[in-house]
Amino acid sequence: MVRVLKTVAGVRRYLAQMRQGQSPAAVGLVPTMGHLHRGHLSLIERARLENAVVVVSIFVNPLQFGPQEDLGRYPHTPEQDLRLCDQAGVDGVFMPTAATLYGVAEPQADTITQVIPPPAMTAVLCGPHRPGHFEGVATVVTKLLSLVAPDRAYFGYKDAQQLAILKRLARDLNLPGQMVGCPTVREASGLALSSRNSYLSEAERWQAATLYRGLMAAQQRFGDGERLGSALIAAVQAELAQEPALRPQYVELVHPETLQPLERIETLGMLAVAAHLGGTRLIDNVLLRDRQPIVAIDGPAGAGKSTVARQVAQRLNLLYLDSGAMYRAVTWLALERGLDVQDEVAIAELVQDCDIHLVASGDDPAFAAYPSRIWLNGQEVTQAIRSSAVTAAVSVVSAQPTVRQTLLQQQQQYGVTGGVVMEGRDIGTQVFPQAELKIFLTASVDERARRRQRDLAAQAQPAASLEELAQAIGDRDRQDSSRRVSPLRQADDAIVLNTDGLAIDEVVEKIVQLFEARVQG
Repeated sequence: MVRVLKTVAGVRRYLAQMRQGQSPAAVGLVPTMGHLHRGHLSLIERARLENAVVVVSIFVNPLQFGPQEDLGRYPHTPEQDLRLCDQAGVDGVFMPTAATLYGVAEPQADTITQVIPPPAMTAVLCGPHRPGHFEGVATVVTKLLSLVAPDRAYFGYKDAQQLAILKRLARDLNLPGQMVGCPTVREASGLALSSRNSYLSEAERWQAATLYRGLMAAQQRFGDGERLGSALIAAVQAELAQEPALRPQYVELVHPETLQPLERIETLGMLAVAAHLGGTRLIDNVLLRDRQPIVAIDGPAGAGKSTVARQVAQRLNLLYLDSGAMYRAVTWLALERGLDVQDEVAIAELVQDCDIHLVASGDDPAFAAYPSRIWLNGQEVTQAIRSSAVTAAVSVVSAQPTVRQTLLQQQQQYGVTGGVVMEGRDIGTQVFPQAELKIFLTASVDERARRRQRDLAAQAQPAASLEELAQAIGDRDRQDSSRRVSPLRQADDAIVLNTDGLAIDEVVEKIVQLFEARVQG
C-alpha cells in the first residue's frame, strides 16, 4: 500500500527510515501536479526500474501560474492519482498544501525566497509568454530536491525548456540527484499527453495534433538535408496554418541544453512550438540531430559485450568508447600521485582534474593491441594504464559514484558528434539514450558458465564446476541489476540479441546487418 505523506517532517522521517542500513536505498523522485496520465506513469515506471524507493510528489504549485492562467480550474483528482500510484508500485506520495511547503496558504513571489534561473534561458520559448513561470518551477523543484535528496529525479521531454533549466539549476546550485529526461508519450494521433488535454473535446484533440504534424513536417525537411532554422520553422508554420482553430504563439529553434537560439543546426537543435486552441495552451517539440550514429550495447556480464563492441566499431569505422580505459586512466593518475585509491574524497577531487580524450587506434602496429588510444591531461597513457598495479586497483576506483558520474559526463560529450560504439550496463538508458542502434546482448546463465569455464582453462586458471560458475554468474546478474549506481537496464527500444550457440564473428555480423538496415538503410 502506498504511503501518503503530507508534511515536511513526515517526508524526512519516512526517507530516513528507507535509507537505514549500510547500503542506503536509492531513491527516485517523480514531481507532478497530479491528474496523472500515461506520461506520468512512464516516468514512474522508469523510476521503479532504477531505484529501490520511488516517491511521487503531487502539488499544484501556485507560483508557476500567472494571473490569467488556469490555477483555479487545473484538474484535481487525488483519489484517482493515489490509486494509479499504488498500482504502479510507488512507495510514497508527498501531497503537501501550499501552507506546508511555503509557510503561507497563498504564497506570492515578492514575499518568499525564490530561485531565479539564468535570464537567457527564460528569454525564449515559453518564458516571455509566461512571466514568473520558470521562477516558480525552479523554486518548487529546488525545495523538493532539497527535501527528498533523490538519487534521480524524472521529467518528461515534452517540457524540454523546463528540463534544460532544471538541469542547469541542479548543476549551478549543486543540488542532489541526477535530472533524468524521459521520452514524450503520445496519443495515436501524435498529440503529446498532458493533464491539460482534459480540457479538449474529441474534435479538438485531433486539431491539437496539428502541432505534432507540423514538427514532423520539419523533421522530414531536416531528413532531406535542410539545416536552416528559417526553413524548418516555415515548415511547421505551414502545417499550423492548415488548422484555423489554432492560434500559434511561437515556433522557435534553440539548442536543447543551453536554449540559445539557432539560425542553423550544426549538430543538435530543438524545434519547439506553442499554440492556443480555444482556452487551452499546447506545447510540443522535436529534437533534430546532425551527427554520426551511435551504437549502444548493453547486457549482463559474460555475454561477450567488450569483444563484440570492439569488433563492431572496427567493422563500422567508428570509435570504440573504451570506458574501462577511462577508469584505468583515473586509477593510473591516482597511483602516480601516491593517493590511496580507497580514499574516496581524494579520488573525488582528483577526477575533477582528469581531462580524458580517446581516438581510434587506426593502423599503427604499435597500438594494434588496444582498441582506442587514450590521452590524460594531454599526455598519452595508452600503454601506461595497462600495468599490473593499475589492473589491481581499477575495480576500487571504478566503483566510486563520483568517478562514475564525472566520467559519464565526459562520455556523453562524445554523443555531440557521435560516431561511437560503447558497451556496458546502462549505455542505452543513461549514457546515450539517443543512440540510433541499441542492442541488449544476452545469453543464458548456462551458456555464460560454459564460456567462463573455457576462458579459465585457456588462461591456465584453477578449474571450477559449471554449477559453481552458474551460481556466481546468477549472483552477479542480481548484483548488477540492483546497483545504486549504473544498474543493468535494457532500453525499451533495444533489440535483444541472444548469443547462445553463436560465435563472436556471428554476433558481430548480426549487429553490422542491423546497423546497415536500421541506420544506413
